[in-house]
Amino acid sequence: MTKTVLTVDDSRTMRDMLMLALQDAGYRVVQAVDGVHGLEVLEQERPDIVITDINMPRMDGFGFIEGMRANPDYSGVPVLVLTTESDAAKKQRARDAGATGWIVKPFDPVRLVDAVRRVAA
Repeated sequence: MTKTVLTVDDSRTMRDMLMLALQDAGYRVVQAVDGVHGLEVLEQERPDIVITDINMPRMDGFGFIEGMRANPDYSGVPVLVLTTESDAAKKQRARDAGATGWIVKPFDPVRLVDAVRRVAA
């Protein structure tokens, strides 16, 4: 069965790069342009894993993760944070919000897919 990945990022280029890497690895990809849109997509989709940026308009990645984790249906869905940020305090804040892992941009597609496979197993 094909696993579904929800990507949440305000950069069209980043969404396209994620789409290519994940589809090539056999994943179904659904996309959102920010945290608000991500929560809307979750009303229709049941992703097996979520990859989110932190710095986005309307609702950042922290707010998105907290909103997602507030729904018991998504308490067990892994969340990978994909961001240019590498600050330890932000990593801790993401973990506190419910993030599973952290990947720094720019990402290596092979390592990204490996990380997705590890957490979505």
